[in-house]
Amino acid sequence: MISAPFILRPVATTLLTVAVVMLGLLGYRLLPVAALPDVDFPTIQVVTSYPGASPDVVETSVTAPLEHGFGDISGLTNMSSTSAYGTSQITLTFDLSRSIDAAAQDVQAAIDGAAGWVPVALLPGPPVYRAVNPADVPVLILALTSDTLPLHQVNDYAATTIVQKLSQVTGVGAVTVEGGQTRAVRLQADVAKLASLGLSLEDVRRAIASSTVDNPKGQLDGVHQAFQIGANDQLLTADTFQRTVVAYRNGAPVLLGDVGRAVDSVENAELAAWYNGEPAVILDIQRQPGANTVAERLEGRRCNVVRNGD
Repeated sequence: MISAPFILRPVATTLLTVAVVMLGLLGYRLLPVAALPDVDFPTIQVVTSYPGASPDVVETSVTAPLEHGFGDISGLTNMSSTSAYGTSQITLTFDLSRSIDAAAQDVQAAIDGAAGWVPVALLPGPPVYRAVNPADVPVLILALTSDTLPLHQVNDYAATTIVQKLSQVTGVGAVTVEGGQTRAVRLQADVAKLASLGLSLEDVRRAIASSTVDNPKGQLDGVHQAFQIGANDQLLTADTFQRTVVAYRNGAPVLLGDVGRAVDSVENAELAAWYNGEPAVILDIQRQPGANTVAERLEGRRCNVVRNGD
């Protein structure tokens, strides 16, 4: 009988039973736990900002060249794109057997290869890719408000500190700022006054661009000492823009304040977010494809307990 050896050796049977129970407990703790099965396809989203460009210009100048480069990436199963006003979004879906890290390297190489076809000089920044599925809902939403600081300072703190720290957490695919209020100076010119002086909006643009620069100034070499020249010519407030010389007419300077005005404002005055009826900056946190939301949440709780204990 099969049970005869175990009956004749009760001590060995007891030890074997304890060992099986311990292995079962250890295996139970190592079992992965997730809210949903791990069937996420490796997905990368490429976002390019082209302010002021119409959807047709975005499609021909940015989306099409990038799609041509992405089409040569191995393991790519699906590619979809959206060209909107000032923004291009391309979603790349790879085969399940493809590593998301290796795919990200190929995407970066394709972006670099398309640099000769994309108007990089006209873009505020290069195309940015994120390992995130745009169809996934955020796993966590944070709202930042302040009773003492203006909203643009809260936005700067979120973009320079909080977003970077959250993006470094394992399993986080992207942290998106919603309702961001980035500080900016808006220039408003009077077209009639410009025309009376023989000027155009392009003349004002060139004058402002040449007046707010931060280029190296060089150095002065003496017999015994050398001095570096440090001067920042950037204009940061509306008052300094008001006093900027746009042109000269009849031997007198024409200031921006003579043909228009400068206003301290934000980049997009039509963009805003609220939390409990108060203006706020919203952070949407999305998980990386293949990341275990439950495991990362438990790991984050353990880290918080350790910090609180310290």
